[in-house]
Amino acid sequence: MKRFGKTISVMSMMLWLVLPVQAQEAVKSFYAGKTLRIIIPYPPGGSYDRYARIAANHMGKHIPGHPSILVQNKSGIAGTLLDFAGNMIDDGTIMGTFPETIGIDQLAHPETAKWDVRKLAYIGSFANVNPVFILTKGASAKTVEDFKTVKTTVGCNSPVSQSYINPAMLKNLLGFQFNIICGYPGNTALPIALLRGEIDLVSGAWNGWSDHAEIKDGTFKVVIQSGLKRHRDLPNVPLMQDLTTDPTQKRVIEFWSAGSAIGRALIVRRSVPQERIDALRTAFDKAMADPALLSEAAKTNLEIDPTPGVELQRISEAILDTPKELVNLAIKAVE
Repeated sequence: MKRFGKTISVMSMMLWLVLPVQAQEAVKSFYAGKTLRIIIPYPPGGSYDRYARIAANHMGKHIPGHPSILVQNKSGIAGTLLDFAGNMIDDGTIMGTFPETIGIDQLAHPETAKWDVRKLAYIGSFANVNPVFILTKGASAKTVEDFKTVKTTVGCNSPVSQSYINPAMLKNLLGFQFNIICGYPGNTALPIALLRGEIDLVSGAWNGWSDHAEIKDGTFKVVIQSGLKRHRDLPNVPLMQDLTTDPTQKRVIEFWSAGSAIGRALIVRRSVPQERIDALRTAFDKAMADPALLSEAAKTNLEIDPTPGVELQRISEAILDTPKELVNLAIKAVE
């Protein structure tokens, strides 16, 4: 990982250096004395918040002009993203971190996901995201096979998030006996609901669950994961597509899982001047290789496995180019 971090930092520096000196000075002059905000559509405490705050602690010193960075928590994914994409200032002083599924949601839920991801620019990803199904020890179901016959209550924070989509897929495609209850306010409420016995199961990002004491002591168990490849921490936990031999079902699951490669990422509006986008991408890549950031991440057990913004942009565009017939099949799978 250190070699990769060094590589992307060097590449970003090379891209930054090819900008005309005048453009570099203009970016520096613009950001000097400014305060940037990172918008998060969740309460404090979850993985979005943790990644945003570590960026706020270390990224500013790598941005020309050395602006300060503040984190602003809001509530409501759809409303916050619509406001971010359409109303907030697009001068490069506002970044956001939103679910990795926003491009998928745009295709699958156009009636509610009214944003246009093609109008957003990815700055960089802290780490990819493999959602995992967390089963509490007190649940009646004990294994993946049990889900086919044992009624299991699943907690969810939003019907447009993977906390709903992943269990809904397994319910509809594989006949799992899931009762999905949405409305929990952010990811921090779900562990409490599991401990109280309100719910038996939840789908959440592994990098937000991996350091929970209940994972380490066996109170919570990871039984399934989502993504295009197994997480390095979970080599023996099956992917959702591993649970079926039907090729169409596999394609549908992989469509919904494609956002895992984007993971926890920072974005800006694409209408931000390109030289500022380039500067923010370079600063992000440098921060991800910064020993101070890596030390803080290690102390708090926060995974850092970065992907540059240009690569994320390609992944996002590939998702948005998914054939309509596959999207229609995917929509039916989570209805």
